[in-house]
Amino acid sequence: MATSVKMDEETKSRLEELQAEIKLETGRKVTQQEILERLVTEAYESKTEFIDSFRETSLPLSEEEIDEFLSGTTASGDPVEEEDIDRILYDEEQIE
Repeated sequence: MATSVKMDEETKSRLEELQAEIKLETGRKVTQQEILERLVTEAYESKTEFIDSFRETSLPLSEEEIDEFLSGTTASGDPVEEEDIDRILYDEEQIE
């Protein structure tokens, strides 16, 4: 069962270029469907990398991005110890 895929003219042109280059380099004529199937298979096999390519930002953050993020934070005063956080969050007397 064949399904149509809509794409803009630039993408269609690139697909046609790929098709022509494959024939030129390998001597083998392939259909656009074969190209798309191969692209989807390769993307599927490296899902994490492919999905990450759609993220707006890349990780790890650059020093500039880290500085920008931290510029919006302020010190709250005295340092807080982990035991203080646990005591405040999990103190049974305060929960009741």
